[in-house]
Parts: sequence; C-alpha cells; structure tokens
Amino acid sequence: MNELFNIKDRVVVLTGGTGVLGKAIALYLAKQGAKVVVMGRRVEAGEAIVKQIREEGGEGMFLVTDVMNQAVVEQNLADVLAQYGRVDALLNAAGGNMPGATIAPTGTFFDLKAEDFQRVLDLNLTGTVIPTQVFLRPMVEQGKGCVVNFSSMAAFRPMTRVCGYAAAKAGISNFTAYMATEVASKFGEGIRVNAIAPGFFLTEQNRTLLTNEDGSYTQRGTDVIHQTPFKRFGRPEELCGTIHYLISDAAAFVTGTVAVVDGGFNVFAM
Repeated sequence: MNELFNIKDRVVVLTGGTGVLGKAIALYLAKQGAKVVVMGRRVEAGEAIVKQIREEGGEGMFLVTDVMNQAVVEQNLADVLAQYGRVDALLNAAGGNMPGATIAPTGTFFDLKAEDFQRVLDLNLTGTVIPTQVFLRPMVEQGKGCVVNFSSMAAFRPMTRVCGYAAAKAGISNFTAYMATEVASKFGEGIRVNAIAPGFFLTEQNRTLLTNEDGSYTQRGTDVIHQTPFKRFGRPEELCGTIHYLISDAAAFVTGTVAVVDGGFNVFAM
C-alpha cells in the first residue's frame, strides 16, 4: 500500500515555486524523495529554496521562468531534460492579481481596467496553458505523467472585488476538465490532469486584503473566517497531502477533478 504513495525520484516541475505556497510544496515533495524543479521569477528566493532542499538532503534545481513566454518555458524544459531526463509531474502554481483587475468596495464595474483584466487572464490562465503544452510532451513520450493545476474558491462562486482573477481561475477549472478528456482519449490513461482549489491561505498576494498591519482581520478577512467552518485560514503545508496524492499512483484512476482544500469554505451555508 505504501508504494501507492511513493514519489521517490519522480521529477516534479513547479511553476510559481517561489511564493509562500510554492515553497511549502517544494520543501515537502523534496522530503518525500522527489526531484523538485522550482520555477519562478525571483532568483534569490528560488535559489534559497533549492539551497534549503539540498541542506535537508533532497534534490532540486531552480530555473528562472516566464510562464507567459513560450520560448522561455521551452528552454526550461530543455534544462530539466538535460538534468533529469524526464518529467513526471507538473504543478501549475504560477498566478496572481492586479489592482486594475479588481473592483474596490467604493468603485463600480466601470472602474475595471481592461488591460489589467487581460493581464490577469494571461498570467493565470495562459500561464497555465503554456507550461502544460510544453511539459506534457515528455509525459506523452513516456506514456505516463500528471498535471496539477491551481484553481481557487473564486472559481466556484462569484466573489466581490476579484473580477479578473475569478474569471481566470474559473477558466483553469474548465481547462482542467477539458485536458483530462483530451489527453486520456488521445494518449491513454497514463496521463492525468487534475486541479487543486485552495481555500484562503495567507500569501504575499492577499495578506493586506485579509489582515491589518496589527495582524487583526480586515472586514473581508472576518467574512472569510465566518464562512469557514474551521474558523481559520489554511496553513501552506496543508496543501501538500492532497498534491502528494494527486501526483502519486494512489490517484491512478483520478483525472479531471478539482480537489478542494478549504476548511469547509465552499460547502458552508447559513
């Protein structure tokens, strides 16, 4: 039974690997024996994560990337194959938001900046499509591999303010379902595509939205906690078990699903 969850020596590529959630995932997977490729834009942060992985006895490498640039991602793949010779899993964790793609409580839809809305769509949705297209190729050649995309609570229900981000994440959930069918029907059952939908975790992106400088909750943070049966935000390491499962042989018959890790946020109703 333990072999079902064995990911030792599997090559796992992680975009958005330098963020709070990405770091926790990278460190965890390395401890489980995976060879972790941390990809991101922040060189210092990425190199620090890989340094920690190696100090703790794991194996990893850092690559600077731009998930919206096909040529850059193609070079990333070449570097991974030169180092490890294969790709077993891709975690599409890159994403983000911009002020111009949000609508403030005192604003209206007419304040939305179309160019920022497009940028957020590109970063989150196209920034998932391009790495998938690139890193899927060696998986198809191997006859086995898996992709885990990153959706969001905003994909399940309309939320105030995050107009562009919610649209992009809903697209990722749909893309996940589409690709699960696409790759299984054309390349066989060895290729699986799933997604994870984190609830509310404090990151650089949302910290000021959910908490005040003194650590207390903003009104939005209070609303989230009220909607979450566990009455707290998630801890980064609480995503790791679900991701471990999805990239392991334990999930061999699982594809096209969006796994929710949210402390009950999505099912709570008054």
